[in-house]
Amino acid sequence: MYNYIKGIVTEITPNNITLDNNGIGYKLLTPNPYNFSIDKEFIIYIYQKVTDDQIALYGFKSSDQRDLFIKLISVNGIGPKSAIAILASGTVGSITKAIEDGDAKYLQKFPGIGPKASQQIVLDLKGKIDFEEVSIQTQNIVEVEEALIALGYKSKEISKALKNLDNTKTTNELIKDALAMMLK
Repeated sequence: MYNYIKGIVTEITPNNITLDNNGIGYKLLTPNPYNFSIDKEFIIYIYQKVTDDQIALYGFKSSDQRDLFIKLISVNGIGPKSAIAILASGTVGSITKAIEDGDAKYLQKFPGIGPKASQQIVLDLKGKIDFEEVSIQTQNIVEVEEALIALGYKSKEISKALKNLDNTKTTNELIKDALAMMLK
């Protein structure tokens, strides 16, 4: 099983991206392909689904997003297509909050999710998801990485700086800390 693949996005379509890793182009189905940029390096968290007639790789910007996807497809009646639609339309924090609050009406706003499916999601997952704090921290790191890439720093420099950051700080504080480390 794959955890993540680090590579350069070479193609973006409405449903997927192609991630080049050492000359191999991985087609990754992803919730929001246009959140990625062509010719930029990303770490994409992976879920592999194998069926009788297909092997599919699903790619996510954070491990929390991937973990929520896995939990969603464990719900009876929710397949990968519905789970991707949910994640494309909402954040991990908002979806988790809706599940924990038992807000089935909020979940019905997502494409392909009706009253029965939304109630089933709440029934199956309430009390089993706790990503909110981790999600915020992960999102901060992703935002820092994107900011440093936009400033023109190389991925090796960025990776080194990200390892030494204190995840409990705000995004702005993390960017300042990363820049201070990189300028030493």
